[in-house]
Amino acid sequence: MALDGTWKIDRNENYDKFMEKMGVNMVKRKLAAHDNLKLTITQEGNKFTVKESSSFRTIEIVFELGVTFNYSLADGTELSGTWNLEGNKLVGKFRRVDNGNELNATREIIAGELVQTYIYEGVEAQRIFKKE
Repeated sequence: MALDGTWKIDRNENYDKFMEKMGVNMVKRKLAAHDNLKLTITQEGNKFTVKESSSFRTIEIVFELGVTFNYSLADGTELSGTWNLEGNKLVGKFRRVDNGNELNATREIIAGELVQTYIYEGVEAQRIFKKE
C-alpha cells in the first residue's frame, strides 16, 4: 500500500488550535509543534504496524482494520476506536476515554505526501509528512 514506508513531519496546519481544543496546555502545544515526528508504517493484510518516533517518545502501535483498540496520545489522552480502509485512505474513528468526545482522523497520500487530518469538536488540523 502507498502508506507503507518511513515518513518525517514536514509541516502542520492549524495543529495548535486543534491541540488547544483537545485541552493540551500551551507549553506542551509549543513542544508538540516541533516534535520531529517520524512514522514508519507497514501493512500485512488487515494488520498495520505504526512506529512513532518523536522528541517525546517512541512507541509501536499494532492494529487490525475494523478492530477496536486503545491508544494514548503523547499528552496522555486515552482514546479507544478503530481504523478502517476506505479506498486508499485510512479512516480512524476514536472516542476520548475521559469525556466520550469523538476524534476522527484520516491518513492518505496527496501529491506524494502523507497527510494526516484530525477533526475534534469542529476543529480540523493537518500534519503533513514527506517520505524518507
